[in-house]
Amino acid sequence: MGGCSESGFIQRIAAKLIRLGFRVFLMNHRGSGPGMGLCDRLWNGGSSQDLSHIIDYIVGRYPENELLVMGFSLTGNILLKYLGEGRPLPRQLKAALSVNPPIDLKVASRKISEGPWSRTFNYYYLRLMNRQVDAALKQFPSAFRPTFKPKTIWEFDVGYTAPAFGYPNVEAYYESASAKQFLADISLPTLLLCSQDDPFIPPETFSDARLNPQIEFINPEHGGHMGYISQKINDLGDRRWMDFICVQWAKSLYPELKDFS
Repeated sequence: MGGCSESGFIQRIAAKLIRLGFRVFLMNHRGSGPGMGLCDRLWNGGSSQDLSHIIDYIVGRYPENELLVMGFSLTGNILLKYLGEGRPLPRQLKAALSVNPPIDLKVASRKISEGPWSRTFNYYYLRLMNRQVDAALKQFPSAFRPTFKPKTIWEFDVGYTAPAFGYPNVEAYYESASAKQFLADISLPTLLLCSQDDPFIPPETFSDARLNPQIEFINPEHGGHMGYISQKINDLGDRRWMDFICVQWAKSLYPELKDFS
């Protein structure tokens, strides 16, 4: 939410993969990052069709190359939804990785909006998201305009996300966009990483989910929401355990790659 291709963790992981020899594409959702103000509405947690267009574009440009796809946080939910909705997947798509995906958007929204750290989280995310809405309205005066200034993520989804995308209410948006209902139908090898102490995603979100055998679930006790700072320096030269998992996952699929150095 509010992130883009310039986000620190995205740039960090991309650089490490490039050093291994991967060609890396960074996706900006509608109205995000360099694309701010270029679309008359933003993206949402169910925008799997946009992801589908991006993947089709990449495999169209490089039809002989295999493709790995990573999604982080809300984009991780979109990725899982994309994989499990039943669409034909490109033959080039080899595997996927989803990190801390809020697969039950209603639960996650409540946690962010009302939890013990709600003031901090809502201030941070809404500051970014409201900038994106304002940029869209500046370029497209006829675009959907919220009738009130939201103070929480839940209120943002009530006042903007649901009506801007034609959902009858916020409940319908959360129900339609949550990836939890699609996990059992994922047929692509998928690594799912989510810590037990994620402040937005309670452990029971996954404990009662139907995971397809193609999904490998890594569920460490600690890590927060994409924090994962390890006590010891890893083989990549820092303490970023999430980066380490992402790079090791990619390397495991291509054992012929040179060692990271």
